[in-house]
Amino acid sequence: MTANQHTATVGFIGLGDQGAPMAQAIGDSDFALHVWARRPQSLDVLAGTRCTAHDSAASLASAVDILELCLRDDRDIWDVLGTPGMEDALRPGLIVVNHGTGDPGENREIAGHLAGKRVSYLDAPVSGGGAGARARTLTTMAGGDHTAYQECEPVFATFSRTVAYMGPSGSGQVTKLLNNAMTMSNLGNAVDLIRLLSRLGMDVQVVLDVITVSSGGSTVLRTLRSDVTTQIAPHIQSLMRKDIEHFAGAIRAYGLDPQPLHDRGLAGASGLVEAVGLLAAGAGR
Repeated sequence: MTANQHTATVGFIGLGDQGAPMAQAIGDSDFALHVWARRPQSLDVLAGTRCTAHDSAASLASAVDILELCLRDDRDIWDVLGTPGMEDALRPGLIVVNHGTGDPGENREIAGHLAGKRVSYLDAPVSGGGAGARARTLTTMAGGDHTAYQECEPVFATFSRTVAYMGPSGSGQVTKLLNNAMTMSNLGNAVDLIRLLSRLGMDVQVVLDVITVSSGGSTVLRTLRSDVTTQIAPHIQSLMRKDIEHFAGAIRAYGLDPQPLHDRGLAGASGLVEAVGLLAAGAGR
């Protein structure tokens, strides 16, 4: 039985702002969804979604063909793989998928560790955030064994508008980090613009309404205005700062210089909370 026949069972761990709607999309499809969470109350978000809950990560892994993880960082993956009973649950033929953003080298290490157990591993980070997950328009960029990718592609398509195979293990992470560096660099431009605009005495929202639909508009500018609140901005900022360092490390590993794009991206990430606050203040005028 293969995922291409929509007969695969899919496990999901990581029911956060992005992971929960991804799991819901899988549950709404023809795939059988199985879930586990460290905190049982985290499963409440799937109320009304067809799924089977498990009391341990090992129980979940032993019941599925594809185990999808949407966790904060690579060390969280190692934590899950090291939970009691997981050693036996990681049986030959299982496919483990990492939808989080992390270090390409570390992901290659995870792939090598699992290959010793004849378990396939895909680094398949997603772009689009919680809003894209809820709209089921994420971009999924996968690296790893191509046969495993083909098995998983229909699952990824349940929550994605674009699904792409990028190459061997680590390639998905490299692609995502390049995307994030570009996003944060563009964010730096938006932060500078909002700072200037807040001092000009003009109506911030009216000006941005015009720029957003003009040649100066960007995905970053639209997202700042619609999806990033003052409550979640600090969390997003911390993730961005993590990702820009992952980007720099990955590029250095190839013997290349990440500094110009790293510095612009870090400046953008560092200004996120301020920019969102200025936009909120402008909206209240």
